[in-house]
Amino acid sequence: MKDFFYGIEDLFRALMLNPLDSLRALELESWFAANIFNWVLMIIGAVAFVYWMLQLKKFNDNNEEDKSISSHSYL
Repeated sequence: MKDFFYGIEDLFRALMLNPLDSLRALELESWFAANIFNWVLMIIGAVAFVYWMLQLKKFNDNNEEDKSISSHSYL
């Protein structure tokens, strides 16, 4: 069982987290290059947020949402 967990450790160290270790090496040269992964995730999150808000506005403008008080039994 011990070898199984060492195998999982080796998988993550050698394969899955290796690209992030190479980004850590860039930290001494350029802060922006070292944090490119974070910038990409923030841009994806901002685009997803804008898309979600536009979809909510579209459905709100079409009056497709049931806004009656009795829409839920606990109300």
